[in-house]
Amino acid sequence: MSKQLHLNAFLMSTGHHEASWRLPESNPFANTSIAHYQELARIAERGLFDSVFFADSPALFGEVGRRPAGSLEPTVLLTAIAAVTSRIGLIATASTTYNDPFNLARRFASVDHVSGGRAGWNVVTTAGPDAAKNFNLADQPAHAERYDRAAEFLEVAYKLWDSWQDDAAIADKEAGVWAVNDRVVPIDHVGRHFQVRGPLNLPRSPQGHPLIVQAGSSEDGKGLAARYAEAVFTAQQTLEDAQAFYRDLKARTAALGRDPGTIKILPGIVPVIGSTVAEASRLERQLDELIQPEYARAQLAKTLRVAPEALPLDQQLPAELPDEDEIEGAKSRYTLIVTLARREELTVRELIGRLGGGRGHRTFTGTPDQVADAIEHWFTAGAADGFNIMPPVLPSGLTVFVDEVIPILQTRGLFRTEYTGTTLRDHYGLARPAGRSPLLQEATG
Repeated sequence: MSKQLHLNAFLMSTGHHEASWRLPESNPFANTSIAHYQELARIAERGLFDSVFFADSPALFGEVGRRPAGSLEPTVLLTAIAAVTSRIGLIATASTTYNDPFNLARRFASVDHVSGGRAGWNVVTTAGPDAAKNFNLADQPAHAERYDRAAEFLEVAYKLWDSWQDDAAIADKEAGVWAVNDRVVPIDHVGRHFQVRGPLNLPRSPQGHPLIVQAGSSEDGKGLAARYAEAVFTAQQTLEDAQAFYRDLKARTAALGRDPGTIKILPGIVPVIGSTVAEASRLERQLDELIQPEYARAQLAKTLRVAPEALPLDQQLPAELPDEDEIEGAKSRYTLIVTLARREELTVRELIGRLGGGRGHRTFTGTPDQVADAIEHWFTAGAADGFNIMPPVLPSGLTVFVDEVIPILQTRGLFRTEYTGTTLRDHYGLARPAGRSPLLQEATG
């Protein structure tokens, strides 16, 4: 096959299943271990993954009693991983709501320099009031306001990354000129949310711009993705929903004058893998039996904007829940969870079990061949350009995927057998952006 999968390894402490830390072999303090994450990245690179990815939040996520809580700042973590890897892409989440463009543009350009062109930025607007209260705000800004800020934030970041021409630094020792002054210019951005003079205090990085990733599936999220994103991490439970999302986002991208092939759509999948179906099912049951239902119910209630007492464990969701329009947080994830529960008539206890592995991402339990079949089916059916692989347990879930699923995908011609490029843009088949964007030219004359 000429078209091949893109695979990203989404890494989370002891694994994506919330009870993974309770397994005998798990290190419950892995969430702050550099060595743990370095080893995971080396496993993923051995499997020829396009990239590894770290989520992040500017607030403590969830109940500390529920699972390992707290995480290392991901761009710092990426620099440590860059030192022990050579090809795999390095993607981190950072919020446009609780940062400023200059500091993030500099941070991701720095990671791109340190890694030799392997950096990617997952742009998020950050849902939930907890983060707002860490930044001198009483509540989160409105959904549309956050996305409006994000769009301008990205425009400023692009201008900053392009504020140095590629040939600015000439290092002419004889003439005593390190860089040509008029090739490094202020951006003089004045907008609704930001006033930024520039230029960036760092030369243009190997990729020009770090790869831009987006992970929201609301209407505003899809609009932002169609305009800016080069990869999209999404949660879809059914083939039909995934196909509809894929068609919609590709069409939105084309309508804005972009080549739809330059945006890669990667649904999340949590593969629970065993040498037999029975073995895989045993692992799934073992993990689900270790879930603490009261902690999980509290988190679900927070997502649904109801009191925990309104969610009896052995009853279905209440008939009356907020409409998506009333949700100012993660709108698309809210709708996915409610739709899943209604469609399959799940009790709250059953829903908690379904969410325990991937928080709304698709969980698939089976043998390596069955996992490969599931991936191939969505890929060839027009539902995905690749997948966000979310091992339920780490490192074992990543190791078994690399050792037993990747070779099947390679034999079928669906996945690379070697890296053919050195940058993250190379892996995704994307060109390096030309310097000096038209916007910057207009701003600087």
